[in-house]
Amino acid sequence: EVQLVESGGGLVQPGGSLRLSCAASGFTFSNSLMSWVRQAPGKGLEWVSHITPGSSVRNYADSVKDRFTISRDNDKNTLYLEMTSLKPEDTAVYYCLKGGYTSDSRPQGQGTQVTVSS
Repeated sequence: EVQLVESGGGLVQPGGSLRLSCAASGFTFSNSLMSWVRQAPGKGLEWVSHITPGSSVRNYADSVKDRFTISRDNDKNTLYLEMTSLKPEDTAVYYCLKGGYTSDSRPQGQGTQVTVSS
């Protein structure tokens, strides 16, 4: 059974930083493309970033490019999202996904809340 547990969210001021983690189990993490998505209040899921199994390819949404960095540790079965220069519009619940994001994707974990506010 796929299990994804997100953590690291919180309340941060604009311009601040946070590091999110996603602990994965129940599948071969090192063989899986992994994604981060987010859901802002009253909105649908938005793709944020994805990373290939060997970390050779990392892609980002335009809204987070140059501010967020996705990474992974295949020995620890953990996915990360380093977020810097945070903006109020980054406020959302952040989820990690096994595989790529599609319109049919549904979060598999509980997510972690990120709130950017002064």
